[in-house]
Amino acid sequence: MVRIAVDLNRCQGYAQCAFLAPEIFVMHGEEALLYNPDADEAQRDKLAQAAAACPVQAILVDAVDLPAEAVSGDR
Repeated sequence: MVRIAVDLNRCQGYAQCAFLAPEIFVMHGEEALLYNPDADEAQRDKLAQAAAACPVQAILVDAVDLPAEAVSGDR
């Protein structure tokens, strides 16, 4: 899983992220950004591009390490 954090105080609504990763980022109106904070690992490349394209660098993309039992199904 990939965790996303957006500094909404820094975000200026340029919508580059919504253009590059529309499955994750959506503009609501002209300035409000909506996003899914927990993205699928398969979307990592798109998320990295979206974060790099943000003119104000408001997007942080980070991998989340799941406990071994969550991955294997063991408890």
